[in-house]
Amino acid sequence: MMKVNILYEDNHVLVAEKPINVLSQSDNTKDKDLLTMVKEYIKEKYQKPGNVYVGLVHRLDRPVGGIMVFAKTSKAATRLSKQISQHQIKKYYLAIVQGIIKEDKGTYHDKIKRLSNGNSVISEEGKDALLDYEVLERNEKTNKTLVKIALKTGRHHQIRIQFAAHSHPLCGDQRYGIEDKTQIALYAYHLEFVHPTTKKILIFEQLPPKIDHWTEFTVSRYVQ
Repeated sequence: MMKVNILYEDNHVLVAEKPINVLSQSDNTKDKDLLTMVKEYIKEKYQKPGNVYVGLVHRLDRPVGGIMVFAKTSKAATRLSKQISQHQIKKYYLAIVQGIIKEDKGTYHDKIKRLSNGNSVISEEGKDALLDYEVLERNEKTNKTLVKIALKTGRHHQIRIQFAAHSHPLCGDQRYGIEDKTQIALYAYHLEFVHPTTKKILIFEQLPPKIDHWTEFTVSRYVQ
C-alpha cells in the first residue's frame, strides 16, 4: 500500500500531500485514490471497525500533486466546505509555463465553459474564471517561467486553460499544452485555512518533487 504523507492531523482535520497521478477520489477507473488511502490510514492507525468517515471538501486534478485537507467529522466538513464556498481557504500553486512572461505580476480574467467530453474551453457562454499570478523566476535558456498562482475562482482545469489561452501553456500538460511526455508542472504548494473548531489559522507548504521541469528552477527559495 502506498504510504500517505500526513502533514497534520488532529481529531477534526487531516492534511495530506496528494502524490502526482493519484486520484483525489475514486472514479470509474477504480485506480487508487487519496480519499480511500486516508480512510485506510485512519482505520489502521486507530483500529477502527467498520466504515471510517472522511469528508472530501476539495479536489486536485489527477496529474496535479499538492496539499489537500480532509475532514474527520461531519461538522468539520460542513465548516470547511463553507470556507471554500466563501473563498476563505487560501490555495496557492506553483507552475512552470512555456515562454517568458514579461510582466512581474498579472491577472487573468476569462470565461470557462465545461464540455461534455471532460475538457473545458474559453467561451463567452462560460462562467467567470479569475486568477492572479506572480513571476518568481525566468529561465531564458530553456524559455520557461516559474509562477505563483492564487486562484480566485475554482473552475474545471482553470489554471491549465487560462495559461494556455494566454500563450503560456503549462509544461507537461498533455491536454491543453505541448505534449512532451513529462509530468505536468503544476503543484498545490500552499494551503491556509481556519481550523473548524479552534478557529486558529493553519498554514502548510510543501515542495513539489524535484523531477522533470522542476529541476530547472531553485523552487526551494520560494517555499517556507
